[in-house]
Amino acid sequence: MAAKPSPRAVPKRTRRENSMANLICYVVIDKELSLTSRVKGCLVVVMEVEEKEKSKGGRPRGFDRDKAVDIAMRLFWRHGYEGVSIAELTKAIGIAAPSLYAAFGSKEELFAAALARYEQDSAAFDLSKLRGAKSLSQAVRLLLEASIDAVTSPKRERGCMISSGLIACHPDHQALADDLGRRRDAMRKAIGAALRPWVDEKEAQRIARHLAAVMQGISIQARDGASSVELREIVDEVVAGLATRPAAAVSARHRASRSRSN
Repeated sequence: MAAKPSPRAVPKRTRRENSMANLICYVVIDKELSLTSRVKGCLVVVMEVEEKEKSKGGRPRGFDRDKAVDIAMRLFWRHGYEGVSIAELTKAIGIAAPSLYAAFGSKEELFAAALARYEQDSAAFDLSKLRGAKSLSQAVRLLLEASIDAVTSPKRERGCMISSGLIACHPDHQALADDLGRRRDAMRKAIGAALRPWVDEKEAQRIARHLAAVMQGISIQARDGASSVELREIVDEVVAGLATRPAAAVSARHRASRSRSN
């Protein structure tokens, strides 16, 4: 029987080879199979490598998943999905790459968790503020001013993570871009629903599409450095445009729609 090799006698492996050996060892342990001398030698080496990697920044015992998602959200928000590498994520969060994959599965899944956190905490899209509006113009002003406050707040990153996220991307990330597109579409429809107290459904969705485009432009200009004061000039123009709309015709259509629904 061959003698058990010393860990020092095993040739130095690349990171990929270490990962493969690691996977083999986990399978062997899970199935409780007998270990050959060669596999035992690999196991010793892999365990030693794992311990060294953990000491260099592996997943700490008190790992805070929520905090990790918040950190990732900030990075993705600031640099975009494709502008953040795994190395940057692990360095900011304070864990090794294997631990990040163990906690979140993949970079894509971590991005999805970051998006969910952004939507949960976002003040830019709180449509409940519109309920107190006395008119369509006031509702639009409240919506756009809230958007400006959110994308220019010194406590947050500039711009909107959803409005300007993955507008252009590598083909490998098209599924993520499509998801963000669906989220933007859902935002537009929600705006339209919030405007229903003042206009009929068709008109509400028409105005909502215009406002969604304006909000995307506000997000991009905020990322480019436009100030809150400069962006509020856009709000004044949009509200002024609403004042020139044929209000009587809009109101008539709205009344007709409401009478049909009753």
